[in-house]
Amino acid sequence: MDILLIILGFICVIVGIGGCFLPILPGPPISFLALLLLQWTEKSPFDSDTLWLWAFITAAVTALDYVVPIYGTKKFGGTKRGVWGSTIGLLVGLFFFPPFGIIIGPFVGAFLGEMSTGKTTNKAALRSAFGSFVGFLAGTLLKLIASAWMAWLFVVNVF
Repeated sequence: MDILLIILGFICVIVGIGGCFLPILPGPPISFLALLLLQWTEKSPFDSDTLWLWAFITAAVTALDYVVPIYGTKKFGGTKRGVWGSTIGLLVGLFFFPPFGIIIGPFVGAFLGEMSTGKTTNKAALRSAFGSFVGFLAGTLLKLIASAWMAWLFVVNVF
């Protein structure tokens, strides 16, 4: 049974890191599930304080992932269309223009989203798109740091 839990945990680690880039998958919660699966093995490497700490970190990073892009967009004068454009640009870039589409897609999507609001100048749309892009990157970086750290904890405690 332990081998099955460890294999499922490795799958969760991989999917969790992928979920940091894909807005469809919640990366940190899936990575946290890997820690829980490892805890359910006979080895039980974590104490309850560690698991509670990581549960809190996971919840905080997940909540911040929604707040940071909005804050970045608003700070630079953007709109909800810019945020949506950034998300759609990420998906299009990821599937049609990998690996650079992950970086270029959100920016172009945010720019097009801002232009669709009727921004009178390209400069205003570019400024808003940049804010949305920076917010998206900051949220992604937070998720990636948390998921990578949980992946490291998982791997270190398996071997």
